[in-house]
Amino acid sequence: MKVLVTGGAGFIGSHVVDLLIENGYEVVIVDNLSTGKEEFINKKAIFIKKDIIDEDLCEIFEKEKPDYVIHQAAQIDVQKSIDNSVFDAKGNVLGTVNLLECCRKSGVKKIVYASSAAVYGNPEYLPIDEKHKVNPISYYGISKHTAEHYFEVYRQLYGLKYTILRYANVYGIRQDPKGEGGVISIFTDKMLKGERPIIFGDGNQTRDFVYVKDVVKANLLALERGDNEVVNISTNKPTSINELVEMMNKIMNTSLEPVYTEPRKGDIVHSYLDNKKALEVLGWKPEYSLEEGLKETIEYYRVKYVEDEVAVGKKG
Repeated sequence: MKVLVTGGAGFIGSHVVDLLIENGYEVVIVDNLSTGKEEFINKKAIFIKKDIIDEDLCEIFEKEKPDYVIHQAAQIDVQKSIDNSVFDAKGNVLGTVNLLECCRKSGVKKIVYASSAAVYGNPEYLPIDEKHKVNPISYYGISKHTAEHYFEVYRQLYGLKYTILRYANVYGIRQDPKGEGGVISIFTDKMLKGERPIIFGDGNQTRDFVYVKDVVKANLLALERGDNEVVNISTNKPTSINELVEMMNKIMNTSLEPVYTEPRKGDIVHSYLDNKKALEVLGWKPEYSLEEGLKETIEYYRVKYVEDEVAVGKKG
C-alpha cells in the first residue's frame, strides 16, 4: 500500500511518515519546505518538493498512484491567519481543494485530514465533543472548517472516503519554536536558555495538550477505520498555562517565573476536547500523559541545544 503524505517534512507529518514506514507502507512526501525541514525527511520515502496549491500537483498522483493520502500540509499559525487571511485561505482551502481533485482523478481510496480544535471557537460547554456548534473566531479556524465541507461533498459526488481528525494542541519532538511553534516548544526553547517564558494573559487559560506520538497513531488507524467521520484527537484533560510552566520548571529543575503580557486576538480562553468518539470509531486513546510527553520533548531539545552550541563553537 502506498500513502502520500502532504507536509511530510513538517512537525507532525514527518512523524506520520516514520510510523507508516515502520509499518511497511510505501510513502511519498509532498512538501514545499516552507516550514518543513529536509533533516526530518525519512530516507526510505520518496520526497517531492511541491506546494499543494501548484497546478501540476496531479502529475505526482498520476505517476505515484497512491492508495491513500494523509493531508498534514497547512498554514497553522492563528496569528498569521489574522494578519494575512488571503494567504491562510490559499493554503488551507484552495490547496486542499486542489489536493481533493487529484485524489478524485487518480482514484485514491481515502484521505485523512488534519483539522483543528480551532473550528469550534469559544466553547458553549466543556469538554467539546464533535456535536458542538462550529463557530471559529480566527481565519485559521474558518479555513480549516471550510475545507471539511469539501471532503463531505467529494464523498457524496465521487465516493471518496475520508476521516477528519480535529487535533487539540499537539506538541512534541521536532516542533519548531521559531516558526509556528506551539506554546510548549516556545517555552522549552526559552527555559533551556534560562529565559523566562512569556504568557499572553493571566495564565489561567486552559488547553488540551496531546503528544505528537499519540496523534500519529490516530492517523494510521484512520487509514482503515472511521470512514466519513469527524473525530477529536485529544486527551480530554484541561491544563492551564500556569500549570504547564510549573510542570516544566519541575522537569527542568528550574524556577523561572513567567512574564505576563496582554492577551492575543483570536485566542480562546478555555478549551479541551472530548475524545470518546476516537475510542469508539478508531480504537484510539492517548498513551502519553502530559508529564511523560514533556519529559521526552524537553530531553530532545536539551540534546539539540547542546549540539547546536557545539556546532556554533566549531564554526567560531
